[in-house]
Amino acid sequence: MSNNEYTLYSGGLRGAEETFGKCAQNYGINEINFSFEGHSCSRNKNITLLSDEDLKKGDISMEIVSARMGRRYTQADKIRKVFQLIFHMVNKGFQVIAIGWIQSDKTVKGGTGWGVELAKFFNRPVSVFDQGTNKWYAWEKNEWVEDEPAISHKTFCGTGTRNLSAEGKNAIEDLFSRSFA
Repeated sequence: MSNNEYTLYSGGLRGAEETFGKCAQNYGINEINFSFEGHSCSRNKNITLLSDEDLKKGDISMEIVSARMGRRYTQADKIRKVFQLIFHMVNKGFQVIAIGWIQSDKTVKGGTGWGVELAKFFNRPVSVFDQGTNKWYAWEKNEWVEDEPAISHKTFCGTGTRNLSAEGKNAIEDLFSRSFA
């Protein structure tokens, strides 16, 4: 396939998502960033503004999210729209690639973790660059195993922390080089 047959789905936020977008642009990959009213993106390219009705398609009980993630969310109304947006990113992008921190309970820290949990739930290929160990991992047979991923599906979700390290940035750049050079 040629590069322009691939599509990155992301949220366009500063950090990992912004870097995924810049790499997609550099390699001629299509990029779609989801957002909603009142939500600002660092990457203002190809924004798909989700209506309240669109967002509701990704609605889920905060109790289920809390149970799956092993933590409580005190500002449930505020984070709900973010989790709904993440649903759209993962639902559209078959392969899920994230940058963050894998925790001892096998979840990933923060909102990024919800995208990873959805990918696991949807039985999608998911890879995480763990900024704690500076290594890539893939979810296989209910375990994180070291891996060196490549983007191998026409649609993929690129997400992750806003606190992107230099190693995380390099990991994204190397991923695109490995996949599309």
